[in-house]
Amino acid sequence: MEEKNSGAILIVDDTQFMRHMLREIFERNGYNVVGEASNGEEAIKFYEKLLPDLTTLDITMPKMDGITALKAILEINPMAQIVIVSAMGSQENILAAVKAGAKDFVVKPFEEEKILQIAKFLLQNK
Repeated sequence: MEEKNSGAILIVDDTQFMRHMLREIFERNGYNVVGEASNGEEAIKFYEKLLPDLTTLDITMPKMDGITALKAILEINPMAQIVIVSAMGSQENILAAVKAGAKDFVVKPFEEEKILQIAKFLLQNK
């Protein structure tokens, strides 16, 4: 019998394709995707409303970037589990994200197994 993963997940990315892909990965593996946002401003509103157990955030988005949204979400909940999922995987961006409070950083394109390992680890250790 398949193991049921628990955890409400909020996916934040400006491209619908990436949101859909992440949703498919999580739902296929028993996670509950409670919302999707396309920019940092939406991410903060959705986070406050949904209080997910895990949030994935892109860095480069319109209206508000992921690092700014990350900081705002951590002001709402300093224990928020946030993973940056971005193609902007430079040392500088990774460092900025971790310094701002991200729990991990996944560089696009990524292996499905990598994102699932991180989600499982963070949701079990929250």
